[in-house]
Amino acid sequence: MFRAVVLENLGQTIISDLGSLESQQDFRTPEFEEFNGKSDSLFFNDGQRRIDFVLVYEDESRKETNKKGTNEKQRRKRQAYESNLICHGLQLEATRSVLDDKRVFVKVHAPWEVLCTYAELMHIKLPLKPNDLKNRSSAFGTLNWFTKVLSVDESIIKPEQEFFTAPFEKNRMNDFYIVDRDAFFNPATRSRIVYFILSRVKYQVINSVSKFGINRLVNSGIYKAAFPLHDCKFRRQSEDPSCPNERYLLYREWAHPRSIYKKQPLDLIRKYYGEKIGIYFAWLGYYTQMLLLAAVVGVACFLYGYLNQDNCTWSKEVCHPDIGGKIIMCPQCDKHCPFWKLNITCESSKKLCIFDSFGTLIFAVFMGVWVTLFLEFWKRRQAELEYEWDTVELQQEEQARPEYEARCTHIVINEITQEEERIPFTAWGKCLRITLCASAVFFWILLIIASVIGIIVYRLSVFIVFSTQLKNLNGTDPIQKYLTPQTATSITASIISFIIIMILNTIYERVAIMITNFELPRTQTDYENSLTMKMFLFQFVNYYSSCFYIAFFKGKFVGYPGDPVYWLGKYRNEECDPGGCLLELTTQLTIIMGGKAIWNNIQEVLLPWIMNLIGRFHRVSGSEKITPRWEQDYHLQPMGKLGLFYEYLEMIIQFGFVTLFVASFPLAPLLALVNNILEIRVDAWKLTTQFRRLVPEKAQDIGAWQPIMQGIAILAVVTNAMIIAFTSDMIPRLVYYWSFSVPPYGNHTSYTMDGYINNTLSIFKVADFKNKSKGNPYSEQGNHTTCRYRDFRYPPGHPQEYKHNIYYWHVIAAKLAFIIVMEHLIYSVKFFISYAIPDVSKRTKSKIQREKYLTQKLLRENHLKDMTKNMGVIAERMIEAVDNNLRPKLE
Repeated sequence: MFRAVVLENLGQTIISDLGSLESQQDFRTPEFEEFNGKSDSLFFNDGQRRIDFVLVYEDESRKETNKKGTNEKQRRKRQAYESNLICHGLQLEATRSVLDDKRVFVKVHAPWEVLCTYAELMHIKLPLKPNDLKNRSSAFGTLNWFTKVLSVDESIIKPEQEFFTAPFEKNRMNDFYIVDRDAFFNPATRSRIVYFILSRVKYQVINSVSKFGINRLVNSGIYKAAFPLHDCKFRRQSEDPSCPNERYLLYREWAHPRSIYKKQPLDLIRKYYGEKIGIYFAWLGYYTQMLLLAAVVGVACFLYGYLNQDNCTWSKEVCHPDIGGKIIMCPQCDKHCPFWKLNITCESSKKLCIFDSFGTLIFAVFMGVWVTLFLEFWKRRQAELEYEWDTVELQQEEQARPEYEARCTHIVINEITQEEERIPFTAWGKCLRITLCASAVFFWILLIIASVIGIIVYRLSVFIVFSTQLKNLNGTDPIQKYLTPQTATSITASIISFIIIMILNTIYERVAIMITNFELPRTQTDYENSLTMKMFLFQFVNYYSSCFYIAFFKGKFVGYPGDPVYWLGKYRNEECDPGGCLLELTTQLTIIMGGKAIWNNIQEVLLPWIMNLIGRFHRVSGSEKITPRWEQDYHLQPMGKLGLFYEYLEMIIQFGFVTLFVASFPLAPLLALVNNILEIRVDAWKLTTQFRRLVPEKAQDIGAWQPIMQGIAILAVVTNAMIIAFTSDMIPRLVYYWSFSVPPYGNHTSYTMDGYINNTLSIFKVADFKNKSKGNPYSEQGNHTTCRYRDFRYPPGHPQEYKHNIYYWHVIAAKLAFIIVMEHLIYSVKFFISYAIPDVSKRTKSKIQREKYLTQKLLRENHLKDMTKNMGVIAERMIEAVDNNLRPKLE
């Protein structure tokens, strides 16, 4: 049966007897003197009971606009909910705001018995005895001094004491390491237990359907907020000597800009925010460390291309006035586009030499291996964290979400238990929902593709405009030396594409959440996995579709000047520059990656900071000195249940850019590295200073993001091989160098790149133009009888004129062979690496098995001691009884 039923059996609902909390004395309005010097207090007014959670609402009786019917319903629901909280053992104390007497704060405390009951129910692992096995290796030999500089000072953030642990059981309480009851459950564990109760206590029953959970009450406005407390201010330590000041330490050693070079204090992050937040920052930090190697190799490949661009023979031919200056190119659109000289692409050909070099091929192969190393070593690191953070055998039973349980109205017989249970819909209803959700996802993906088609139409239309406006194409104008029609079209289209991507992202986030809510997954893990796949699918198509178009479709199906191919029957297909579309793909990636990083930082830093600044401006000046901790935290920004989901999504999209298209942009890992170094500290600053404290959650791994990264890694091999084969000009150059520069196809006596441009540009007879395809007759070059175009076709007058020549088929065969060889080579290396590197290291396995053995031995020994002790007591009592019976007889 549902967890709500289990909770209901723990106590009876006595709403009518308890009445509302508003009538209790705890709701007196505190005077300012009560909080003087105690603004960081984490306890009830008695100074003994710790505040484990805070609920906030507005008193309807003191509102200026009082809707009696609505307010009365809300008050009754709140009364029922708070009464049921008391029935489940929680203790409540309420106080009014010192700044706004309409606002009421309900402080929640979980007594010892409640913590023990729910710790057993939730299978929470707690300490048995100190563990001396988890001694971390200290040395990197001679690099010890260097790692010490990068590490957090242990005198400031002291290492956590390690323990043997086991799932808590009340009947074996004596086995656990309980030195101090107040410290046995740390604040994070206490908050987690209280939130578990808050999420499953009911407040209303309508037609035999229970409504419950703090999330529904907050969403409906009955409560304004619900959150655990930060332990102190982030800029200074608490005056309370019992406060651990963990928030202050995190800000000083993790979130502060001066600590940007230091390693992250992962153990303290995990202790304060929980394993789910800790594993995210551990993954992000490890990803950033691995990016350092990729960035170094990428910069080396970029420098190789930059330093060798002057030796680029084919670029020299494009820029040479007697070669490129005399080659007249055919118009690239109908009627309005003029003929143009090849040397106007001189600057773009020089830039292309930087990215389209032999170093690019080496880097693409390296990245195929790098991504495998990253994923495999991360699995090992993740296994180490599971051991260190004690989540190896996480017995966290998946609970049904309150939203799911609230919709359970159909009664069915469980095939396994043969007992009645409630489900939200029948099998047909489930199939219908899945069908509708899949249709909705497909529809929105088609809408994304439609936006991409719109960008393509924009490219085709604007190219004509730029070609008409930029008429002086003689290559001498300093502006047109850099701003060609192709360049102007590419840059403006990339900017517009980025703007549309950002707008669609905002829409698709809400659409994906709506579809997932309608789908109604049972558990929170199912919900997050379902939302993850939908959001990633949307984002994948949204971010990468324009890049896929430029890389694999633009310029591939254009025909030839006398018989061009038209898009939608109206627009003539785009052509690439004579050097290919690689430079345009690089431009697209630079704008999207750079713009995305800037936009995300604006959203993550400026918006919360401005919202909190506005909130402080509206409050009474100097009130922070007298307002209690719960009121200070209330004015911070809520993180939201899916806050961490968006952080993962942002990084996975970046991971796609770094791996899928890295063959066109070797500086992508460097940009990602710089962004991630800032991202870690920005996220740390945001969590520590601008947001309320999150409810700690357990997690073993990064969830559904791991298989998504593995899928991207597999796809990246294919995309980079195809970029080198079809988008760059590397394969045609290699074919020319090894086959067509020397006899029988070439005229040179030795292998050379001389004459490459002339060999790769086909000849077209101007008289063979169709009327609508003919170039501008008033252009300066319009009197020429022939023009050139990028393709491998026979010249006019040949028996197979305008058909693909032998060079074309050699190039096609070479491209296909290259893709097959490169894919099989990298996949073979990836398979070998995956096989050679186990997911869990032998040392970690030994530690896990050793700890498990010692834990079981400890429990068994304690159990035997208890049995021996009990048997001894029984024996003593039996002897005493026998003695008492025999003594009178002997006397």
